[in-house]
Amino acid sequence: MLLKQYKTHFFDSLKNIQDEQEIESFFFILTEYLHNLKRVDVALNSNFELSDEEVEKWNAILVDLQQEKPIQYITGEAWFYGLKFEVNENTLIPRPETEELVEWIIESQKSKVQSQKLEILDIGTGSGCIPISLKANLPQANVSAIDVSEQALEVAKRNANSNKVEINFIQANILEVEYLSQLQTPNFQLPTSIDIIVSNPPYVRNLEKEEIKKNVLDYEPHLALFVEDTDALLFYRKIAQLALKNLSPNGLLFFEINQYLGKETVELLQNLGFKNIELKKDIFGNDRMIRCSI
Repeated sequence: MLLKQYKTHFFDSLKNIQDEQEIESFFFILTEYLHNLKRVDVALNSNFELSDEEVEKWNAILVDLQQEKPIQYITGEAWFYGLKFEVNENTLIPRPETEELVEWIIESQKSKVQSQKLEILDIGTGSGCIPISLKANLPQANVSAIDVSEQALEVAKRNANSNKVEINFIQANILEVEYLSQLQTPNFQLPTSIDIIVSNPPYVRNLEKEEIKKNVLDYEPHLALFVEDTDALLFYRKIAQLALKNLSPNGLLFFEINQYLGKETVELLQNLGFKNIELKKDIFGNDRMIRCSI
């Protein structure tokens, strides 16, 4: 079968599930993933023929897409801040809103002396997209990352290696930590003073599940997504309390937040004594990130 013939079948099979632009995006992601053919190569090879074995691979992927499995979990990779990351069912798929958070952190350091020592900690790292992107763009920084999931940390370690950066990874349940400086591995201990603490913790309330698309709800790790309705700011409160103990005098705390709880998160930080609190919207116009200091 010719690839262009399969393309028609591919579009017809997904047209009742996805819009045409999304289907086209999936198609060209897969031509590169399966055949190393970019969009221009497909156009130049109109008679590219698929073997029976290749058609079977396409068909298997098509079944996954019809069940709304994320394309990133099918290919096992996602792009974030210009870098390629391995992702699987143990990690969230990196999102463009989080890229904006990374950009905000990098911008906050541009006026500072590049040789100045900088300690950065990411809490709830998942695939490692935040700390790895920060280290790649702030090479003078010493970057550490924490996650409760051993499986997620294994993915994050591979991503650090593939992107050629050094990150100090620590497995810990942040809700059980009293001082960040108590956390250590056989070869590393977190410092008592940290310049930047960043976190994109679980923040989706169970009551919001009906808003979540099937491709997220059925496939992405609930451990990294959801919190109880009765204490939706649990992680923010705990991390902020730790930041009060471990942030350096001029340090900054950055959060990605629930778009519906911007006011409540700001009030939480105010009540804990944080200063210079900035609430920022994402590219979609939603309250999405906060920066503050002690």
